[in-house]
Amino acid sequence: MEDQTKPKLKSIFLPFLSTSHIIPLVDMARLFALHGVDVTIISTKYNSTIFQNSINLDASRGRSIRTHIIDFPAEKVGIPAGIEAFNVNTPKEMIPKIYMGLYILQPDIEKLFETLQPDFIVTDMFFPWSADVAKKLGIPRIMFHGASYLARSAAHSVEVYRPHLKAESDTDKFVIPDLPDELEMTRLQLPDWLRSPNQYAELMKVIKESEKKSFGSVFNSFYKLESEYYDHYKKVMGTKSWGLGPVSLWANQDDSDKAARGYARKEEGAKEEGWLKWLNSKPDGSVLYVSFGSMNKFPYSQLVEIAHALENSGHNFIWVVRKNEENEEGGVFLEEFEKKMKESGKGYLIWGWAPQLLILENHAIGGLVSHCGWNTVVESVNVGLPTVTWPLFAEHFFNEKLVVDVLKIGVPVGAKEWRNWNEFGSEVVKREDIGNAIRLMMEGGEEEVAMRKRVKELSVEAKKAIKVGGSSYNNMVELIQELRSIKLAKV
Repeated sequence: MEDQTKPKLKSIFLPFLSTSHIIPLVDMARLFALHGVDVTIISTKYNSTIFQNSINLDASRGRSIRTHIIDFPAEKVGIPAGIEAFNVNTPKEMIPKIYMGLYILQPDIEKLFETLQPDFIVTDMFFPWSADVAKKLGIPRIMFHGASYLARSAAHSVEVYRPHLKAESDTDKFVIPDLPDELEMTRLQLPDWLRSPNQYAELMKVIKESEKKSFGSVFNSFYKLESEYYDHYKKVMGTKSWGLGPVSLWANQDDSDKAARGYARKEEGAKEEGWLKWLNSKPDGSVLYVSFGSMNKFPYSQLVEIAHALENSGHNFIWVVRKNEENEEGGVFLEEFEKKMKESGKGYLIWGWAPQLLILENHAIGGLVSHCGWNTVVESVNVGLPTVTWPLFAEHFFNEKLVVDVLKIGVPVGAKEWRNWNEFGSEVVKREDIGNAIRLMMEGGEEEVAMRKRVKELSVEAKKAIKVGGSSYNNMVELIQELRSIKLAKV
């Protein structure tokens, strides 16, 4: 990969404090190291546990990559040690305190940028201040987007044209203007910050401005996945951008990589053996993988509907469930449901973290029920599996448009209402609707066959994108060359 005659590029990667942002940006950092760039990832101790196994593996392969740990000021902001991330278990009252901790850390991170003297930095969109710091240091800043090109394009169109204001009610459909496809949504499906300005809307403005000041942006996407939106986004934003995905497919080619990702711990070996043994006992394509990401929680009433829908579907399933303190009733219900499923052999519950890449690749998996988080959308395409789409928060409803309306590789469950990631929301999707969507995906006749064919073709394109000469491979080479010429121009 590396040309020894050229000067080595030094880089810093700064992920945001949330699993769904950390994992793809760290995979991206690992790809830069694979291409001969010297990489330092800045993280706090607790958050580094998500990816340190992968970094150790890469370093043992002779790649120039390491983690630089900074201490999160937990005591100063009044939170217990170890609560320094935004995820499903983050207590609501801790959220502003974590933001305060990040604010306190900012000068320390700026100092690190100065002392480590990188040739460029890649920082999450939620660190807009890093664009000004990079300018001061005279180095390029590249912004990482954890979303799809379609989602960012759609959000931009809604901000600019405000089509939702013309809708007569919250449930009336309107078309998002100035996009390659005619995509319809309702006001209720829009993120709250796009419906009416709030503090988060102000932050998004600042993020957009910082993108314009940056050298460009990187996405975990590939050209054939959303080519029209890739081109559209660059045109409307007037910025450079590179799709370097699918990063998980590219960075995690060995089983050791896939197993090391996330909260994999050695002592969980026995549990892993359990799900694997169970899956391997099932026929090809017969199992549903049901997961709603690292940030979601459901009220008891919704858990009951999901459980009944899965049980009544007649299909085997693996369901990733999460305990949360606010929902003790739900926890008891799920434990009883787990016992029942163990006896029948129809279902397997995984509590907490699941080794998603390994599960999705298993021959027994026939489709997903998913929240449309971008990482999961890309990973399902990588393995060529269709999805029952159940968007919840963030940009999920936009991603659903890509999966269902543009690519036609998913069946919507009919979710009507956007909510915040740390709230239950008021909508309960009924078991009949969940069951109907599962049926269409697993037993939909001609439509199902066509959908599976389309997603298998995309899976082939995903693998092509990261091979020599593929779109993402070429983007990576081009980006590194541009960064190298900037460094050389200074010498």
